[in-house]
Amino acid sequence: MGKVVVCATVIGATAACAVATILIHRYVKKSKRWGKAKAILKEFEEKCATPTLKLKQVADAMTVEMHAGLASEGGSKLKMLISFVDNLPTGNEEGLYYSLDLGGTNFRVLRVQLGGKDGVINTEFTEVSIPANLMVGTSNELFDYIAAELAKFVNEENEDFKVPPGRKRELGFTFSFPVMQTSISSGNLIRWTKGFNIDDAVGQDVVAELRSAIERQGLDMHITALVNDTVGTLAGGRHTNKDVIAAVILGTGTNAAYVESAQAIPKWHGDLPKSGEMVINMEWGNFRSSHLPLTEYDYALDAESLNPGEQIFEKIISGMYLGEIVRRVLYKMAEEAWIFGETVPPKLKVPYTLRTPDMSVMHHDSSADLNVVKSKLKDIFEVSDTSLEVRKVVVELCNIVATRGARLSAAGILGILKKIGRDTISGGEGQKSVVAMDGGLYEHYTAYSKCLENTLTELVGEDVSGSISVEHSNDGSGIGAALLAASHSHYLDA
Repeated sequence: MGKVVVCATVIGATAACAVATILIHRYVKKSKRWGKAKAILKEFEEKCATPTLKLKQVADAMTVEMHAGLASEGGSKLKMLISFVDNLPTGNEEGLYYSLDLGGTNFRVLRVQLGGKDGVINTEFTEVSIPANLMVGTSNELFDYIAAELAKFVNEENEDFKVPPGRKRELGFTFSFPVMQTSISSGNLIRWTKGFNIDDAVGQDVVAELRSAIERQGLDMHITALVNDTVGTLAGGRHTNKDVIAAVILGTGTNAAYVESAQAIPKWHGDLPKSGEMVINMEWGNFRSSHLPLTEYDYALDAESLNPGEQIFEKIISGMYLGEIVRRVLYKMAEEAWIFGETVPPKLKVPYTLRTPDMSVMHHDSSADLNVVKSKLKDIFEVSDTSLEVRKVVVELCNIVATRGARLSAAGILGILKKIGRDTISGGEGQKSVVAMDGGLYEHYTAYSKCLENTLTELVGEDVSGSISVEHSNDGSGIGAALLAASHSHYLDA
């Protein structure tokens, strides 16, 4: 009997030791994997670092590229397009103006009543979907459809919106596709994007195409201005604040425009405008510099994109890409450090499943147990169980990516300020420089916008920061276009 007890004790002890060994082995493996996850996070954070010196180098590089782009066509990665906008709104504009905003599968028609010093008195609009067949049809079919909706919008308005006798209605046309602009009211389509493919429109003047369609509808209307949405944002900002000198859009994509001295544009060969100024559409999303802090994830994202080697700045600061960068880092952690278990969640493998709005929600999660992050990971990647440690890593990843984007955006703004001499107080005590901002990323991603503003203060210094500010300017593609129709009206001298 004694031998049986001893034997049982030995077997029990051996089993306990085996269980302990397995537990220790699992603990060691888990510790190693967690160490790997931390190492991936640390390396990514270091590669994304944006110390003040690096940001000033980026700003200097931006200024150099701006000079090169103004000197000659194709002289820089920055297109520095001449917008032909030489009269920005003053705030004194009065009357009834229209705008047409064509930038995707929907278009908007707006009616804007301006009341001089009273600003925008009234705005009405309609939004219309474009049938899929018209996106790949003919130019006449597309513009006839748009003109018919425009005519319907005008014909349904009441007596309060009649234009004075002897005048035509005037319209600002926001056309958010690549165009080589040839005047304030003409520009040739370079190529279609966003699912459009209408061959007979390429190379044609889009304003002339719309004008012909409007005439076929029997509508009496001037197309006064062909507008880029960033230039429209600048116009909207200047209408309410005379100190606005630049505009930046940070949304799905990104761009910047600013007011340049006409004499500082070597590639401008026309007569100097009376105002002495010209708005430049930078197309700054295509900026690239050796000073940009790029990581393996950025290079891979670019290589697999529809436009490899292009829009590098946009791919690290704008809403289209921020969530995707986070997803790529999480995928590496899942694959190499098993942060979501021994198998990689299938949905984590799918590009662009993590949208930047969802990234923003996780980044702003202030709950003690990060329940919002837990919920988002479950909804997006179908990861049902995550530890608090993993959720903290996700928040930190969001912070790293958003901080890099916001700080680089601020560096880009500093580059513009340096180009026009607004980065110092040399212009006098009362000089103010306001940057009009628009776009969903800036408007809704609070941590991003606050970081951008704080970084701009950091870069220019306390003395200068009091003279520089950023302000939200809404709907440049709609109201801004109508304002530019007003400031370039055919009847200004009447």
